[in-house]
Amino acid sequence: MTRIPKPSGRKIRDKGHKLSRRPLNVRDLSPRFLIVCEGEQTEPNYFRCFRVNADIEIVGTGCNTLGILECAKQRRREARRRDLEYDQVWLVFDRNGFPEQDYLITIHLARQENINVAYSNEAFEIWFILHFSYLDTAVPRSQYADILTRHLGSYQKNQPDLYEKLLSCQDQAIKNADKLLNSYLPDHNPAKDNPCTTVHLLVQELNRYLR
Repeated sequence: MTRIPKPSGRKIRDKGHKLSRRPLNVRDLSPRFLIVCEGEQTEPNYFRCFRVNADIEIVGTGCNTLGILECAKQRRREARRRDLEYDQVWLVFDRNGFPEQDYLITIHLARQENINVAYSNEAFEIWFILHFSYLDTAVPRSQYADILTRHLGSYQKNQPDLYEKLLSCQDQAIKNADKLLNSYLPDHNPAKDNPCTTVHLLVQELNRYLR
């Protein structure tokens, strides 16, 4: 099991990636996802392109790490008050210069709440890069756009067609992301493992429900 150092000063217990379950509702047999993103456009644009037999609510917050966790918890509470339940709740966020303690605490507290995490160090675009090559050397996020431009011919943050452009290489990206994540074992630390991403875990879950 991946071990994440627990931030000092707080007693936090890691419960792992337990997915929430809800009673079968004859009115709605499709699984329900809540995906709360740190970014307001890039990540939501990408995940909205998945054509799945599922009910997916995607929120781009523009908040920091702890802010998106609170947003996810609030939306889940509101759904439960309406006698609804999400089958899976995900946070999508970057290391991206946020304080190390906030980053790690968000991961721990999310897992305590049975909320899954799709994090990237340093930024979400590392997931895009892994579609083309295995990258295990830290590269400043300011260079991510140049790397993607070399592969795609052009790249602009928030462009809406990235899912389609990257789809043919998605299987390779999943393999590269998994290999990269495992390369940091046994002393895995999401705040220091650069580059690294777990976006592929969310992608794999969504792919289970492709039309």
